[in-house]
Amino acid sequence: MQTRVVDYLVQAVSALGARHLFGVDGANIEDLYDAIFDAPYDVTGVIAKHEFAAATMADGYARSTGGLGVVAATSGGGAMNLVAGLAESFASRVPVLALVGQPPTVHAGNGAFQDTSGHAGTIDAAKMFGEISRYCARVETAAELPDQLARAVGAARRGGPAVLLLPKEVQQANMGTLSPIRLPTKVYRRDEAGLVRLRAALTTARRTGKVVIIAGDQVARDDARDELARLAAVLDAAVGVAPDAKDTYDNHDPGFCGVAGSMGHPELGAAIRSAALCLLVGTPMPITTRTGLAELLTGSPVASIGVTPPYLPAVHATSTDLARTLRELADEFAAAPSTFEQRRATPLTPLRVPESTGPGLRYRQLVETIEAALPDGTDVFADAGNTGAAVVHHLRVPRGGRFVVALGMGGMGYAFGAGIGSAFARSAGHRTVVVAGDGAFFMHGMEIHTAIEHELPITFIVLNNNAHAMCVARERLYYRDRYSFNRFQTAHLGDGVGAMFPGLSTRSVRSTAELAAALPQCLQTPGPSFLSIDVDPDEIPPFLPFLTAIEHIQE
Repeated sequence: MQTRVVDYLVQAVSALGARHLFGVDGANIEDLYDAIFDAPYDVTGVIAKHEFAAATMADGYARSTGGLGVVAATSGGGAMNLVAGLAESFASRVPVLALVGQPPTVHAGNGAFQDTSGHAGTIDAAKMFGEISRYCARVETAAELPDQLARAVGAARRGGPAVLLLPKEVQQANMGTLSPIRLPTKVYRRDEAGLVRLRAALTTARRTGKVVIIAGDQVARDDARDELARLAAVLDAAVGVAPDAKDTYDNHDPGFCGVAGSMGHPELGAAIRSAALCLLVGTPMPITTRTGLAELLTGSPVASIGVTPPYLPAVHATSTDLARTLRELADEFAAAPSTFEQRRATPLTPLRVPESTGPGLRYRQLVETIEAALPDGTDVFADAGNTGAAVVHHLRVPRGGRFVVALGMGGMGYAFGAGIGSAFARSAGHRTVVVAGDGAFFMHGMEIHTAIEHELPITFIVLNNNAHAMCVARERLYYRDRYSFNRFQTAHLGDGVGAMFPGLSTRSVRSTAELAAALPQCLQTPGPSFLSIDVDPDEIPPFLPFLTAIEHIQE
């Protein structure tokens, strides 16, 4: 069988277990879609409305499956639009393969339209993508594709995007007789010396007091949730989670101490204060995760396990597969049960925020109403800003569901594409809920069209305050409320979206009673639905830096 480079790529995508390829079509990537149409493999090409969203779809797909997400884009503006999405995957170590079309090689440096060869003063796509990927290569000939693809997949599996730049004529080139795809095997790396020190720290802590675990996003990437739960039970540990790792531990478990960091709960700080050891699992503890805890952690024994060392002093052991390493640790410590009596966690205490007197629903009120309506297995994608802070702090993730918030780059609009990508990946019976603000909706909310086209079981909940509300809060708290660039004219999003898509189940609510009545309809409709909730642009969210600033102002 004779095959083109693009045919080989589609076969490789299938062999990698990816069933969807996300992108936006164009002249220098159209051959890939031609190959998808003719392929005997179970690969569906999904056309997004914007390449940023296509990249976040691949990101969300990878986060939900624990596998590889694949995105494709054409040259020029299409390629440039990938940057912000791939940067999120890079910062959050999400494995994504990006296939980026390029103009024909013969025109490189000769005035080609959308030339990014780096010749004759043009932008060098290889250098640009090289800064936001674990691997980037320009494929010059068909013969070098298998090796370049294997390198790219291996790099992505280590955590982050890999990019292959594919000139038009290379995509069309004949690969000769089709041979089996040679994909690299996953390599398990762990630090034996570090694990010896970590075991010793755990053994000592179990003799003298309580162990507290803070779980991070690597637990989700390695699909190590069950192993984490077993280790926590064996160690008799209390468990907190990083803001972007809420689904790594049962939020309803009595030992759950809440969220760490800038959107966190005081119970976790109290647990650390009285603990003999804090064990970090799969988190380097960036500022969003250690805000409010840094002093406590600096003064307490800390151990860490994961692919990345933490940003604070700790006994660290490297592991590229937490499912395997945590299973081994649980087996070892199960043979020597702790004699320290477990103390059950009390109900989580919400951060106290100033009373809001403006129009619409309050964050805690609406998030708790949404939570009460979500069935087990629901996946929740929260967007940036006040909305994200409220959802991270107040929402308990439904059992069996996924929870994702983009804290790598924190880009607004991420949740729309990522939620759609996850909805493609998840099995039947799982509903996806995207919770975002109106500012994020105006950026990338038209990706709801993609959900409508594919009849995905996804509900978009948009908190509408006619503002970039987190920026409004910053103007008020840090710049004396002398002006606002971030308040907008009134927009009725539910009415507008309903008019644009007449077949879409759409509701607008302005009270808790209306919200409670609307949620069952939106969550039970077979396909997509859209819900707009009026909220107050001046309400301060449960975000520790803002609350600290208010305390200083009051002093």
